[in-house]
Amino acid sequence: MYLKIIEVINSLDVARISEERKELLKELIEYIQEKAINNDEIRLNFICTHNSRRSHLSQVWAQTMAHYFQINNVFCYSGGTEATALFPMVVTTLQEKGFQIQSLAEGKNPKYSIKFSKKEPPIIGFSKVYDHPFNPTSSFAAIITCSQADTGCPFIAGTEKRIPITYEDPKVSDNTFKQTEVYSNRSLQIATEMYYVFSQINC
Repeated sequence: MYLKIIEVINSLDVARISEERKELLKELIEYIQEKAINNDEIRLNFICTHNSRRSHLSQVWAQTMAHYFQINNVFCYSGGTEATALFPMVVTTLQEKGFQIQSLAEGKNPKYSIKFSKKEPPIIGFSKVYDHPFNPTSSFAAIITCSQADTGCPFIAGTEKRIPITYEDPKVSDNTFKQTEVYSNRSLQIATEMYYVFSQINC
């Protein structure tokens, strides 16, 4: 794992997570734990409306924390109720945290290779609907990262568990002087909560 990412992980403070948030995370912990005990593949699909910000941050940090805590057979995905594009500020924010990111394809919906380690395969980042062929069609948990997607996705085919863990949209800071700070804080919030989730897993 890249040194800068390890430094960010070491700086996270799970004590900042409220009891209310821990209660929200409990269902995800239980899902992962059951799969880990049975040596089953753990498929997590993080879903937001546009698959442009929160769902990607969640996917990347969840995959990173699974590797950090050596939880095997974890495969993280993301999707939306509609496809748009991975917002450039998300790419910048992840790069600032130490992720190595390369452009794979340009255009209205660019694709990126997102790496947290030299030795591990990259996360492929691009916007897509939650049931895109790139994503699992069965035996997965759908983690809903925004309230709009929670109401906009009344039914998700193939999911074993639907878990709402919503985050405030950093989009509110776009084109303001607080944009960098807001995106960084949201990234760190998600990183901290995914750290907490995977730290609770016993294999």
